[in-house]
Amino acid sequence: VTEVGPCYAGAPGARERVARELAEALETIGFFVLINHGVPRELIAQTFEQARRFHAQPLAAKMALRMNEHNNGYMAMGRYAVWTSDVNDNDKPDLNEAYFTKRERTPDDPLVRAGRRFAGPNRWPDDLPGFREAVLTYTDAMDALTRRFLPACALALDLPPDAFDAAFAESQFSFRLSHYPPVQAETNQFGIAPHTDANFLTFLAQTEVPGLQVRMPSGEWLDVPYVPDSYAVNTGDMMYRWTNGRFKSTPHRALPPVGRHRYAIPFFLGPHIDTVIACLPTCQSATNPPRFEPITYDAYLHWWYDANYNAAKQNEAAATPS
Repeated sequence: VTEVGPCYAGAPGARERVARELAEALETIGFFVLINHGVPRELIAQTFEQARRFHAQPLAAKMALRMNEHNNGYMAMGRYAVWTSDVNDNDKPDLNEAYFTKRERTPDDPLVRAGRRFAGPNRWPDDLPGFREAVLTYTDAMDALTRRFLPACALALDLPPDAFDAAFAESQFSFRLSHYPPVQAETNQFGIAPHTDANFLTFLAQTEVPGLQVRMPSGEWLDVPYVPDSYAVNTGDMMYRWTNGRFKSTPHRALPPVGRHRYAIPFFLGPHIDTVIACLPTCQSATNPPRFEPITYDAYLHWWYDANYNAAKQNEAAATPS
């Protein structure tokens, strides 16, 4: 458990303490629990309520917002999984439905004007008053939280505190409202199948309904402990590539809930899409050269989304909804 309140308040030595805790956690497991983070409890609760509101709609209303080419919108249950996972041979679709948004952009935004993928419009429901405003309030709060957290990440990698500031000044985040119904899974089927995330860091507001599990270095799967008012935070593939494998990309999965519905609101943090992910200077040496070729975050996202959450397949879901 990592407490960041004193770090944000500028307490002497607090940022260095958090950096040491991060380095230990991310070099061994790639996972930690964040407390005293500054995001209001009421805002988190309100966002869970928006997830329930969205998924309580009729399927036809949700399918009208089906995922577009920017991977914003609704993803139907039972049609997707992280097929590229090297954690498990995922051969069955996940038992969850989800709604995705990214940064809200105006028509004159440079990325929008350039027609860039992943910078396109979010898909908002017309019949849920206050939904859009509530979701944007939460993503603004999360964007602010993650910017406050970056200096500790940099220090954990023996970098200057501002090392990541430019890359995340306009972060490429994805926000997901997930619904896991209590359904029976087949063999090798999950709420979310075993995988690693594609992004830099994932911040998951915790809920008392269990389901999330993390794979330990021993190979054992452990339930993520529930700590009220906390975030479960894990590293992703971009962090792994950027640090030359120094910080792990955490294998995790979610089991279908038993007897009750589970909702999740993960915030997936990535850098600006034009950021070049190349081995950091403190993560290489003569005996530990860079393992990965440099790649833009944009190029990686194109590959990952098309391989796992190909939006074109939503048309198939629309034709034969489950």
